[in-house]
Amino acid sequence: MSSLTYDLTLAGLSVGSAAALTGIGLIVTYRATGVLNFAHGAIAMVCAYVLRQCVVEWGWPLWPTAAVTLVFLAPGIGVALERFVFRPLAVLGGDPAQTLVASIGVFVLLVGGAAVLWGQGARDDAPELVPADPWGQLGVAMLLAVGVGAVIRWTRFGTELRAVVDDRQLAVLGGIDADRVAAAGWAFGSFTAGLTGVLLAPYVRLDPYGLPLLVMEVVAVAVAARMRSLPVAVAVALGIGVAQSQLTRLHPSGWAEPLLQAVGANLFVVALLVAALALPRVGSRDALPRTASARVPTPQGAWIVAVVLFLLPLGFAGPDLHTSVQVPALGVVLLSLVVVTGRGGQISLGQAAYAGLGALFTALLAAGRIPGLPRLPELAALAAAVVLVAPLGLLTGWPAIGRRGLALALATFAVGVGVSRFVFAQPYATSGLALDRPAGFDGDRAYYVLELVVLAAASLAIRALRRGRTGRALAAMRDHEPGASAAGVQVPSLKLLAFVSGAALAALGGGMLGMGVRAFDPTAFDPVRGLLWFAAVVVLGADSTLGALLAAALLVGLDAGARGGVAAALIGVLAVLVGRFPGGPYEALRAAAERLRPRRTATLTPTGSRVRGRLRPAAADGAGPPQGPPAPGVETSTGDAGGSTGPAEARVHDRAPAPALTARALRARYGTFTALDGVDLDVAPGRVTAIVGPNGAGKSTLFHCLAGTLRPTHGRVALGGRDITRLPAHARTRLGIARTFQQLAVFPSLTVAENVRVGAEQGRLRDPAAVDRALRLLALDGPLRSLPAAGLPTGTLRRVELARAVAGGPRVLLLDEPAAGLDSAEVTALARLLKALAADGTALLVVEHDLDLVAGLADVVHVMTAGRIVASGPPGQVLDALGTTGAEA
Repeated sequence: MSSLTYDLTLAGLSVGSAAALTGIGLIVTYRATGVLNFAHGAIAMVCAYVLRQCVVEWGWPLWPTAAVTLVFLAPGIGVALERFVFRPLAVLGGDPAQTLVASIGVFVLLVGGAAVLWGQGARDDAPELVPADPWGQLGVAMLLAVGVGAVIRWTRFGTELRAVVDDRQLAVLGGIDADRVAAAGWAFGSFTAGLTGVLLAPYVRLDPYGLPLLVMEVVAVAVAARMRSLPVAVAVALGIGVAQSQLTRLHPSGWAEPLLQAVGANLFVVALLVAALALPRVGSRDALPRTASARVPTPQGAWIVAVVLFLLPLGFAGPDLHTSVQVPALGVVLLSLVVVTGRGGQISLGQAAYAGLGALFTALLAAGRIPGLPRLPELAALAAAVVLVAPLGLLTGWPAIGRRGLALALATFAVGVGVSRFVFAQPYATSGLALDRPAGFDGDRAYYVLELVVLAAASLAIRALRRGRTGRALAAMRDHEPGASAAGVQVPSLKLLAFVSGAALAALGGGMLGMGVRAFDPTAFDPVRGLLWFAAVVVLGADSTLGALLAAALLVGLDAGARGGVAAALIGVLAVLVGRFPGGPYEALRAAAERLRPRRTATLTPTGSRVRGRLRPAAADGAGPPQGPPAPGVETSTGDAGGSTGPAEARVHDRAPAPALTARALRARYGTFTALDGVDLDVAPGRVTAIVGPNGAGKSTLFHCLAGTLRPTHGRVALGGRDITRLPAHARTRLGIARTFQQLAVFPSLTVAENVRVGAEQGRLRDPAAVDRALRLLALDGPLRSLPAAGLPTGTLRRVELARAVAGGPRVLLLDEPAAGLDSAEVTALARLLKALAADGTALLVVEHDLDLVAGLADVVHVMTAGRIVASGPPGQVLDALGTTGAEA
């Protein structure tokens, strides 16, 4: 082995050892708490800064100070985060989306706090704890990996750790102290972060931004190990480290030389892209905090104040006006997150990349540096840049189709890091790249007016999007993605639309930012900015246009008027508290004011009581909706709206005889478990087909195969002779298959009428009167139609969900536990309504545990056990036999 190869191998082992330490810490924290610690790199940076401050600035001895930093400070940070940030989130419900946002908030807070305390300049005098010889670092990494692996595999604590991750509440019921396990995991993860920071600091740039990002780039090590296997993480880290070191000996030539050299120097970033985009996903839970209540409209007074504040800079001059120029442009960038995150419910940590690409393409087009294209005026260059960048939104939109939660966060973060390293850092594209302002808008005041016009247009476009059909579909996808798909929303296409629109808005704002400062500055669009922008929009109200504008003003104003890092620290504090007010500070203040408002009960005078007594019969007939769905044939309309009462009103749509839904030889497996084993089923038009059986019999699996949310491993599903086995849920809905869910699938941020309108707009038939007919049919008209779905009682929400399914004119209606949560009166009314729908020609399939409901409703009953249909026939015959054998329903 040559001396050069040997030396490069040693250097690679040193880098790989540090990466292995990061991977070990991330995996242990994740396995103990279920949280991907985005703040891992920030903790490493803080510990490195503290050690440097004590040793270099204050003259303390190295080894005792290092021992205190690693044994007490680093684990203490982890324990504090677990106790005051993540444990309250777990107690409040353990929403993985909120823990993800809180983790990003901790990252932003520590980065901002470090910038405030130690400044934003780089330090190159960090004390060296271990010599450059890699064997010491490698030994530490291997020792930690072996020790942690042994603890997890062979000790009681390891068993408790795995139990807490699988189901925290169940583990607590089993007597496990979940708080102790989580605290130990955070303490050890923070210890490895601190160790990584003090080992890397002497050999890399020590600043509040560079070191945290460098550590987070090697998250690929943990992802490649599926956040589970320590040996795989160590092997991958060492392999990438050695390979990256060996690639430095290559010296390519030609136009691609800078890019190839960047790839060789950033192999961990390449691994991050591959791990996040290509490897099997990790963390499939929801991406963002779901809206728990209806969105509160922003008061008109708040908008008036915002307009006045944004007009104030027109009276500024000098540096104040020059600084203010950045606010509207950044506001446009943050509005892109309102579209993607607030309205679409998709996490996006890479919007800074699209903003930077917008600025870069605008500068290149305006300078005439793109081969084959002429030099364009600045405004034309900006428009062309938006057109070029918008399709690049597919870089994050395409992974979003099959990813959510942690997997989507990693994919979008990887795209942002990749663009930063392989595009913005390339000298052939960015060196000496200036950017002028449009003709006629050269001055700060004139350019600010142009920015306000663009910002107003973007805000109006988002406002229109929120109110239109696409906006309702986006809100449905955000609130309940499976429910939206079942209502006919084309979720994959809608996700792509959200990301492409967001990329276009980000590019527009980024180009205006570049023109505002008259240059392309790559550091203004680094991945840390993307995390900061995301956190700012989420904590100030992700679905609030005003919140995005406030975030832009805060980020620019605080950084300009205070020491750098203050804005990041403030946003970090708010993000850490996101679990306490997921709707943003305004909604939290509104809720607090509502609780503090004195409650006064109105009382009638004696005269008023007599008048009410005389009017009571009339008021009882017409006031408010009935408590349950009315009985078809008795009265199904609350007034004359061009329809009639009686059974005819139950005809939501005139339709030809509906085709049958059939399933043949369906098989489905979950790993080695066979959930369905050769099931044949016919759902005939005009009849109610019921499926009963014990828990685990395969009823829900069969239901999902018919609805399109699960593809069987074998067999065929057909609708009227057409094979629909491979069609997704939304496509089946548009062919006439509607469904409801066992767990309510309503959209809480929409009103009752808007919930039903989603089904009418996305369903098989497009009838303008369908919404009103469905609302009357389910007794949801009157004042109830305008109420937000959030907070309504279960019985009413069941009717909302059923009305949404019926409004699309389905041929086949699949009902999963439709009586769950209903009282006896509501169940009786539901049975009458379903019989009326069947009489109207709809084919109904009901999966139900209530045998009394099944006996009085179904025309044919199938009994399932162990993935097979073991009995079929009329309900009296089948249910009598079922009762005789003592089987559970």
